[in-house]
Amino acid sequence: MNKLKGADMKLNIAVLPGDGIGPEVTEQAIKALNAIALEFQHNIKFKYADVGAIAIDKTGNPLPEDTLDLCESCDAVLFGAIGDPKYDNDPSAKVRPEQGLLQLRKSLGLYANIRPVKAYDKLVDKSPLKSEIISGTDISIYRELTGGIYFGKKQISEDGNTASDLCEYSREEIERIAHLAFKAAQSRKNKVTLVDKANVLESSRLWRKVVTELAKEYTDVELDFMFVDNAAMQLILNPNQFDVILTENMFGDIISDEASVIGGSIGLLASASVGEKHALFEPIHGSYPQAKDKGIANPLASILSAAMLLEHFELYEEADLINRAVERSISLKITTPDLNPENDRVTTRLVGDFIEDFIQNPNDSNINFKNIHLGQSTII
Repeated sequence: MNKLKGADMKLNIAVLPGDGIGPEVTEQAIKALNAIALEFQHNIKFKYADVGAIAIDKTGNPLPEDTLDLCESCDAVLFGAIGDPKYDNDPSAKVRPEQGLLQLRKSLGLYANIRPVKAYDKLVDKSPLKSEIISGTDISIYRELTGGIYFGKKQISEDGNTASDLCEYSREEIERIAHLAFKAAQSRKNKVTLVDKANVLESSRLWRKVVTELAKEYTDVELDFMFVDNAAMQLILNPNQFDVILTENMFGDIISDEASVIGGSIGLLASASVGEKHALFEPIHGSYPQAKDKGIANPLASILSAAMLLEHFELYEEADLINRAVERSISLKITTPDLNPENDRVTTRLVGDFIEDFIQNPNDSNINFKNIHLGQSTII
């Protein structure tokens, strides 16, 4: 990584747009990053490669060697989405798009998935939960990403009637993500909640033991424990009780998707997957093939993922500018139909144009942009 403080940061980003709406939303994230590079005099270069269904169609492999080589040589990966109905509707398919992402996580050593969950004030009425319950919610979920039941030994009997998946964790795997969670809590509200199933699972009991020992190094952080079934309920009843949630792979997969409904749209949720040497940034909404090329896909999650990329390289002012641009787009209702169904003229590209405009003109009220592009009145 060619990292310099302040101006002249040099970054090479591998871009994997993927399938479905992935290319559309990723294009808007790149638009935001290019605007940031221009305003802050950074040098950000983008190099493209295939992954997922499009890669299978071209090469028979969901993660071609050329794609992996590119990701390993770049400073970070900006990921779109993977998935296609022809594979989703065929459970017997031996090669699947999702295998590409799992292999990429493993190959790059991306052991920690970080997913912010935030309830924006202007969108609390969009959530299926009551506004008084979710208002002020600000959670960061730390999910272990390369261990557990998803990667454990898998067996099926000769007659095909019995199957098993091994959930296995080591102390090292638990410690490295726990350190990240505790450090994150120190810059937030100083609380970590470990979500497990220690009343039943031996692997969860190891998690409790290791995390409890590690907590002694972070005396300013409160450590709480919660069984996963209770945590799933508490996320709906009182999400404000959480600050940083730390959990294993499968529980994190389920809990983070459950938490995604709090904000009112899955199109708002960004994520980062990080390791010792590499990092990948992606929206969590999937490929949403029904919306492909219709201009209705919400690009904000991808744009917020770009902000997380900037934060990863300690470009906090730049990331904050993107976050403020997103908040302004929400407050002005320059958002796609999932958030603003009464105005279907706001397209994926238009939201990206607005974010770009705000980055270049952050002190402007953006009234001009709204009037010119949405045709609400004459130019002011």
